[in-house]
Amino acid sequence: MGGLTIIVPVKAAVPNVTAVRLDPVTHNLVREGVPLMLNPYDRNALEFALRLKDKYGGKVITLSMAPPSGKDFLESTIGMGADEAYLVTDRAFAGADTLATSYTVARGIQRLFPNFDLIVFGEETTDSSTAHMPAQVASWLSLPYVYYAVDAEVKLEDRLIIVNRYLEDEGVYETYEYRMPIIISVYRNSNPPRDISLVRKVEAKLNGLVKSVDNNTLKLERECVGLRGSPTIVSKIEDAKPVERKKQIFKGDPREAAKWLLDSLTKEGVIKP
Repeated sequence: MGGLTIIVPVKAAVPNVTAVRLDPVTHNLVREGVPLMLNPYDRNALEFALRLKDKYGGKVITLSMAPPSGKDFLESTIGMGADEAYLVTDRAFAGADTLATSYTVARGIQRLFPNFDLIVFGEETTDSSTAHMPAQVASWLSLPYVYYAVDAEVKLEDRLIIVNRYLEDEGVYETYEYRMPIIISVYRNSNPPRDISLVRKVEAKLNGLVKSVDNNTLKLERECVGLRGSPTIVSKIEDAKPVERKKQIFKGDPREAAKWLLDSLTKEGVIKP
């Protein structure tokens, strides 16, 4: 097939709640009894990839390291327009932090799709917000990485990609040109995702378009994956206690109010004189 081969790693099941809970014993995220959803920022990344496919041809493949239940969420990525989806699932991968997860994803892509052109990530996940994965996968694969991407143009004959990114704090756009393959993460406020086609999602389920891959296929080192490969240790968790606040109200001229606020903050040691 001509055109681009684009891999979009997604997090298949993040809690669909405003506040997540941690197990007090294992310190792992509690997912049982919690409504789950596909990480919403990964849908922006998938839209980015689908727009490139619409313009230049090729195929878009989604991939997720998740328990078997992640299959349902990957079917929705096919409903949105992905051509194939792969569920990387194995008990050996359980309990992974971002380092072990990124290793599994990077090596999985390397072994399943050695001739890919682009890997496109969402900016971050809503349940952890570390934004580690794109940079870590880029490090494992020794590839260039561009973050906060909003759009791109491709010169297929030269295998070049021109990526535009937006720096929100500075309010400026930057342009980078690289030879593919590269890794991109998509600015979360860009590329509003298209609707999911129920017909395509049902076809994905009926035709088995989500393929499961375990470690018998990937043959990854056990010391590098799952809990064994995770140097992150949560030694203690506790609820944040509400901060007692001194309620004070100033009424009067705005200039005097500004001076009063500055004096009050200086007196409390919040700012230095």
